[in-house]
Amino acid sequence: MFLPIGDSPNPPGRPWVTYALIAANVAVYLWLLPFAFQAPGFDNPALLEYLRAIASERGLSIGQLQQLARQVSVYDLVIYRYGFRPAQPSLSAVLTSMFLHGGIAHLLGNMLFLWIYGDNVEHRLGRLGYLAVYLGTGLIACLGDGVLRLGSGVPSVGASGAISGVLGLYFVWFPRNRVRVWIFLFPFFADIVELPARLVLGLFIVVNNLLPMILTAGDGGVSYGAHIGGFAAGAALAYAGGRLALVRPGRRVRRPAGAGDAGRFAAPGEGSGAVDLVGAVDAESFRAALDAGRWDSAAEWFFAPRGSVARRAIDPRDVIHLGDELLRNGHPRAALAAFQRALVDHPRGPGRAAAHLGAARVMMGPLRNPTGAYQHLYAALEEEPGPAERAEARALLQALAGMVRSMPRGLPR
Repeated sequence: MFLPIGDSPNPPGRPWVTYALIAANVAVYLWLLPFAFQAPGFDNPALLEYLRAIASERGLSIGQLQQLARQVSVYDLVIYRYGFRPAQPSLSAVLTSMFLHGGIAHLLGNMLFLWIYGDNVEHRLGRLGYLAVYLGTGLIACLGDGVLRLGSGVPSVGASGAISGVLGLYFVWFPRNRVRVWIFLFPFFADIVELPARLVLGLFIVVNNLLPMILTAGDGGVSYGAHIGGFAAGAALAYAGGRLALVRPGRRVRRPAGAGDAGRFAAPGEGSGAVDLVGAVDAESFRAALDAGRWDSAAEWFFAPRGSVARRAIDPRDVIHLGDELLRNGHPRAALAAFQRALVDHPRGPGRAAAHLGAARVMMGPLRNPTGAYQHLYAALEEEPGPAERAEARALLQALAGMVRSMPRGLPR
């Protein structure tokens, strides 16, 4: 048995939307639980409709159908009415199906995963954004289920599709987090170990979903399409959001009022002493712009779409210089985008540890995202930094430990 029981680091504060979603799912289950012990009348039209759908789907014999009729509860009919049926899709069924569960084990498993992984994603997105993404990926998960079970009249229920969307976001945004897993292999091994988050989530999506879906052709009573569809939607959304932040890092960067016009950039041909960043720029011009104190114009060019090709020719150390200037002058989102752009444009070579450290300083400071900062500090230590950078990373990690609710045990040496 492999059972995740927690993760780290955890952000400060309380994930109230996650708690509310867990409470809502538990409340709905407890409210409907008495119906699980009530048998419907044989003249109930809902029972007849339910039996016809199941018989058609599974090819039951008369004897099997009679046995099923004796086992059906009112709870089963509620699931049938308000669950998601690909043969009769509706937006209301998508929403109600997210808060229904087939049993206590189904409910507890889903809520455990939401409790473990939801807090980091909620902290990153904010409460309203998190709720919108949760419901949105739940909708896409139902579409994935519908594609895999096209035309099926059997309902699927559960929060696992929406939670899989949360897992997809977590997979992209928190790759260096650690998950505590209780491993019980009787009688040989029983202990709690820390594993990389991506390994745990990768096993969930491949071993628990992709392989069973292939081996059973999508049959077996588990909504593999919902799990895979929700996870893919969450991962794609996280990746797209990260790419968008690199090219649109927030409001336009401007110099403080009263900063003057010293070092202004000339239009092409205006004067030999000014630095021209209007047309195609080279590394020397970009560096000269920063040295002249015109970090705002340098940033405007750097983030402009026309600079996307030439930007890769800029020395990553100059990009890090730009990030430092942006952070110093009150533009944290643009600074973070500059540091991350340096990492994306230069996947190897010098400066990567410094770029990770710069991104971590922004996240620990004005952006107040310590679990995001942890990803960069961990990565900085993986880049074989120099003694000064290693010492800074260790110092920042020590400071970060006081900002989060838990920290992983192991770090790169």
